[in-house]
Amino acid sequence: MSPSPFQPEHFQRADESDDATFYVEPRLVAHIDDPAREALAAFYRDTLRPDSDVLDLMSSYHSHLPEDVRYRSVIGLGMNAVELTENRQLTGHVIHDLNKTPELPFPDTTFDACLLAVSAQYLVHPIAVFASVRRVLRPNGILIVSYSNRLFPTKAVELWQRVGMADRGRLVSIYCWEATGFRDVEARDISPAPGASDPLWVVTARRADS
Repeated sequence: MSPSPFQPEHFQRADESDDATFYVEPRLVAHIDDPAREALAAFYRDTLRPDSDVLDLMSSYHSHLPEDVRYRSVIGLGMNAVELTENRQLTGHVIHDLNKTPELPFPDTTFDACLLAVSAQYLVHPIAVFASVRRVLRPNGILIVSYSNRLFPTKAVELWQRVGMADRGRLVSIYCWEATGFRDVEARDISPAPGASDPLWVVTARRADS
């Protein structure tokens, strides 16, 4: 087995206090601007089947799914109960701190898709989380990680803040490869209007069948 390309200091944060304290106050806002939200919703519309069971990982007030599509289920996993309750696109939710417990609280092969929208920068155990995502995905299930240039700088990990937009896509791709069990890992720029809106990239990966 080859050594990990990461060191513990890569995932250090300026604020190492309990995340539950940081997220205790609800933030009933979108974390990307409207054009970026529309671009992400369009990408989901083109990628996800309406009969999908969807896991919205690190969920909050918005899931960024298209408003005119109803999926079989959309389960949000996040840190703030008010935000999750107010998210109208969720059919259920779970309060769970991935930085304390990277293992997801779901049985194997529960979901067709896992969405991680504009939050990957806050994971301190990303490889363990991605390995658990692979476990809860069904065969050929898809992981979609989206990111922009917005973040809470005190809670984003050091390595994420060190690199630029394209390299963040490479970083997320490495998370998938290090977690193992993913195929067809691809990063792409889907920014709606470069320079006129928030930039938006997605990384997609499929669960590889054994």
